[in-house]
Amino acid sequence: MSDRNIKFRQIEKADNKEIAELIRRIFREFRIDRPGTVYFDPTTDDLYSLFQKPDSIYWIAEENGIMAGGCGIFPTPSLPTGCAELVKLYLASEYRGKGTGRMLMEKCFESARNMGYSQIYLESMPELKKAISLYEREGFRFIRGPMGNSGHFGCDIWMVKDL
Repeated sequence: MSDRNIKFRQIEKADNKEIAELIRRIFREFRIDRPGTVYFDPTTDDLYSLFQKPDSIYWIAEENGIMAGGCGIFPTPSLPTGCAELVKLYLASEYRGKGTGRMLMEKCFESARNMGYSQIYLESMPELKKAISLYEREGFRFIRGPMGNSGHFGCDIWMVKDL
């Protein structure tokens, strides 16, 4: 990792178009660009505004000024008290398998703890096998059904992690 120059910063309004394009490109790559996912979610085009909500944060990873990906923490409606959702963890293909996703999650876990959360929930899909194995390595465990009300009915894998 010492030869890499990954920097982490909070999302800025100017990032909206680039991160939305990155997310949709990844959805097409994995052929998961279908209804009930963030692919069709209108908030995907204005993540900056979405993450102005209290007790939320979105981190952008970049290397030498190039956006590598992002990940956030969000107080999804109807989640149990003390629980937030890990949302929109997406990395450009050239940054996968190099620790960038793990580092983005660690930034999110630290932020969640600082905001007073004690548990993190996430939703995913079977097509994202590598991401799911990363979640397992980071301490997430599978649960039987969805928590909260994300509106993403296209997801059928649900996981939770105690902080």
